[in-house]
Amino acid sequence: MPVDTNTFSFLISDKNEIMLIVYARDIEPEQPAVRLNPQERYVELHRRIDDAFLLENVDSEVFELLQNQESLLVCEIMPTDNEDETEIVYAYQAQIIE
Repeated sequence: MPVDTNTFSFLISDKNEIMLIVYARDIEPEQPAVRLNPQERYVELHRRIDDAFLLENVDSEVFELLQNQESLLVCEIMPTDNEDETEIVYAYQAQIIE
């Protein structure tokens, strides 16, 4: 099944910790990292050396919070029609890099 990289959500906890939720890809992440572009409001998620994608039109509040953090918690889920059956496939910390 093709992965829709345009579908993502950022959740912000009461402590301003951020979690990114995206649909899972077929291959497990390896040395994940995140690069921010606040001018154009996108996040570049590097899951592996050869696997990266852009998350565009990210909310400005999310960018402000991310710029003060060293890493981002990422949860990759399996697409499903029933939210109650959502399965986390991969959960990891991605280092925020310059």
